[in-house]
Amino acid sequence: MKLYLVLFAVILLFSNNVNAQKENIQKEALLVGVFHFNNPGADLAKTETFDVMSKKSQQELELITDHIKKFRPTKIFVEWEYDNQPALDTLYNRYLKGTYFSYVQDKFPGNTFYAQNEIFQLVFRAGKKAGLEKIYAIDYPMDWPYDSLQIAIQKAGQTGLQQEIDKQIKEFGEQTNALMKKLTLTQLLLEENKTSTRNFNLGFYITLLNKGGALHDFTGADVVNAWYKRNLYMYSLIQKLSEEKNERIMIIAGSGHVAVFKQFIAIDRNYKAVELSDILKN
Repeated sequence: MKLYLVLFAVILLFSNNVNAQKENIQKEALLVGVFHFNNPGADLAKTETFDVMSKKSQQELELITDHIKKFRPTKIFVEWEYDNQPALDTLYNRYLKGTYFSYVQDKFPGNTFYAQNEIFQLVFRAGKKAGLEKIYAIDYPMDWPYDSLQIAIQKAGQTGLQQEIDKQIKEFGEQTNALMKKLTLTQLLLEENKTSTRNFNLGFYITLLNKGGALHDFTGADVVNAWYKRNLYMYSLIQKLSEEKNERIMIIAGSGHVAVFKQFIAIDRNYKAVELSDILKN
């Protein structure tokens, strides 16, 4: 009994020390999960493209990035392939010089990605206002064996599971499209970063995909593993590139990625999470 009490006291002391360290951390990470402003249609849920080029959306982007400037980010990380950093540097340097949009219009005629994507509309704008000379790429694309999962589900006779997966994907797309019709850009971004939205996103992987396949077939777990592995690689890049003390980093990526990053930060003793809703209140 005495040994049990001693162990409990040690665990409690360690937990309190960790929590105290967490509270004293000066390195802050502003998390901004986004929907893709220029929708490539690559996600499972098919959603419409929101008009970020409208006058109202442009005004909101100016206001949002004004608030980000007050946060004073020292580094900004984005969902761009990490081994293609030189291309991102070229584009951002053009943006800083004021020649970006004419440059991409001539170089990529008819390609709306370079005009509308969140990296160029939100991140570049925020980076320039914050006086940053560089934006950091952290994406690490990997094969995601979702097609193999569907085959495994079919072989296992998991008809009900497949129906529920299809149903949730469809409903998510319909709900997102409905919100895009009635909410402003700022409201949509706040919605993307709600705890309930993040938990629903993460729950889809664990509740449904993870159990796909027959008893000794772990294709479902492999799919979930591939998703977490990609995000672990991305987070590893963030950690390696933000080593200075008292740094205020900003991470802008698809809301699914940011939902996972929030989990990582909750147990990473080097960071304290800051939400978009926090800085918009100031």
